[in-house]
Amino acid sequence: MPITGAPSKGPEYAPVTIVKFEDFQCPFCKEFQPTITELLSRYDGKIRLVHKDLSLDSIHPKARRAAEAARCADEQGKFWNYHDILYANYPKASEENLKNLAKEVGLDVNAFHRCLSSGKFKATVQRDLIDGAKLGVTGTPTFFINGREISGNQDLEIFGAIIDEELGRTR
Repeated sequence: MPITGAPSKGPEYAPVTIVKFEDFQCPFCKEFQPTITELLSRYDGKIRLVHKDLSLDSIHPKARRAAEAARCADEQGKFWNYHDILYANYPKASEENLKNLAKEVGLDVNAFHRCLSSGKFKATVQRDLIDGAKLGVTGTPTFFINGREISGNQDLEIFGAIIDEELGRTR
C-alpha cells in the first residue's frame, strides 16, 4: 500500500508501521485518538503511524473537505495539530469552522484558505479512498499493523499484542 507522502509520526524506519484509515466525522475515529496517543507513548521510537483518509461521503458529507483541510495544514507542517483539533471539535466541520481551526493551530490563514479553495488536495484524498477500496476497507477506523488488518475501535491490549508480536519478529 502506497504511503509515500502521507502524513506520519515516528521514525521512518520503525520496526512497526501502523497505517490508519480514518474519517474526520467518524465518532469511532474520535474515540480512538486516546488509544493511539497511548500506543505512541508506550512504543516510543518503535512505531511509525501513517494517516490515510477514508471519507465516508454517504454518512459524513463534510469529512472529505476536512481531510483536504488537514492536508493544507500539512503543507505548513501542522497536519497533526490540525488532525487533533478536528477531532477535539468533532463534528463541527463547516467551511468557517475549518478556517477558524486553522487560525487556532497557528497556520497562515490566507495560505490555508488559498490551498483549500484551490482544491489542491482533492486528488490526494481521492487516492487514499481508492487505496482503501483496493484493500477492501469499508469502514473507519481501519488499521494495518505491518500489513495485518484491524477493523474498528479496538482496545489498547489488542493493538499492543499485535505490536509486541511484530516487534518480536523484527529482533
